[in-house]
Amino acid sequence: MPVVATSSPSDQDLRTAVISLKSAHPTLGIAKIHALLLASYPDWIVSEKRTKKILQSEGLTLQTSQLTAEATLTSPSPTKHSKASGSGTVNVYPSSKLIPNLEISKYNAKIEVKHFNKKKGKGLVAKEKILAGTPLWKEDPYIVAAEWEIYDLQQSGQACSFCTTPFTSTITTSLITSCSASCHARFCNRLCRDRSARTHPLLCPVQNPASIPLLRWARKTEWMALHALACMTSRVVTLCQNTKDPKDAIVAEEEWRIVSSFATLSIEDRAKYHFRESRNEPDSESWRKAFNLYMQAFKEPPTPPDQKKLGKLIKNPLRADISQGLFQYDAFLKNLGKMSLNLEAHGGLYVLHSHLNHSCQPNVSIRHLDQRSALFRITAISLKDIEPGEELFITYVNPTMSVEQRRDELEQWGFGRCECARCVKEEREELEAKSHIVGEGGDEDLFKFSQADLERELKIGLGVM
Repeated sequence: MPVVATSSPSDQDLRTAVISLKSAHPTLGIAKIHALLLASYPDWIVSEKRTKKILQSEGLTLQTSQLTAEATLTSPSPTKHSKASGSGTVNVYPSSKLIPNLEISKYNAKIEVKHFNKKKGKGLVAKEKILAGTPLWKEDPYIVAAEWEIYDLQQSGQACSFCTTPFTSTITTSLITSCSASCHARFCNRLCRDRSARTHPLLCPVQNPASIPLLRWARKTEWMALHALACMTSRVVTLCQNTKDPKDAIVAEEEWRIVSSFATLSIEDRAKYHFRESRNEPDSESWRKAFNLYMQAFKEPPTPPDQKKLGKLIKNPLRADISQGLFQYDAFLKNLGKMSLNLEAHGGLYVLHSHLNHSCQPNVSIRHLDQRSALFRITAISLKDIEPGEELFITYVNPTMSVEQRRDELEQWGFGRCECARCVKEEREELEAKSHIVGEGGDEDLFKFSQADLERELKIGLGVM
């Protein structure tokens, strides 16, 4: 039998490969990562000991996406969305990674990235004092899956298919240009059209008709995470094809590092550990259908003509670890969860913005200020004075909701029970109010109070609040 493995990779090449594989498969142990490495790079000779050493040096032997058995989070009893396991509570938290060599100074020299711990992950902190009302940075998205109202305008040629800006009287009509393949897509100008080359071709109904069923179903179900994943996959597949050009290899590595850095919690784990049973979310049958349409769009078109068209866009194969990180079913579920976790409210996926953690008393606000020229661009603005060493926070939930509602929303995403100063204060006040009702009005008034709570929860569940 011929010997396949013929060379020992350099430390840098091996480190890059191991990190990429672990990022794509964060729940696998050392032995399985090593086996996957040898399968992905059959011409390499690598010992399991060497693989283990790199995983340990990078702090990747344990991942926050693994099941962590804890007796409690911050309260003496299990949270209501956790699964009891013996005497403790099993909690699954989102995992994330730092981006090596991220040029934070190009955004703002007064802030820096900090890794806190395995559960909390990364965040942004102030290096210098920042005054209230200070614009901190502007950022264009890595990809954007426009809100459905804007998406419909894009489909009818009434909004830019790249930057999402609607065409109004402020847009110079003579600059508007169309897709070179003559699909519905129109762009503000040639710059937007040229930049769209990173994502549009594989989602173009003319250039890749196999993508039509996927996008139609995402629109029909209003599944923004699926649409966003299609946009992200289109970008990665376009930019990460495995050519012999060293520059292309560098681009592919940078793209995959960015994708791997976003906080991740598999949609399957989220459903298993954090959904309420009555929550109206896509189920496993919907996941499987979405995966089939996704594979048809980017890998296995159902008809020979569609296969031929896709082949014109994907002329070179993806690196093995990138292909596995996109097109295996478990990776697909992780990536769906990744999109839902990181999308900004209007559908954009932003690299620096994704570093911001939650507080019910945020000190940073995210605005869309360039509504007439680049709607998808965000501006981060400080809401109050921020001292050196203080963390920058946004809110992940509607701050007008009650403490119970806010905590519920956060727990649905595996963030655990929020114990910020505001939540603790409001919880204490609610308990005191209920205690006062019992003391003054007896059980009848307490029943009325509970009925009001129940009515509020039912309205939320039905989507009318």
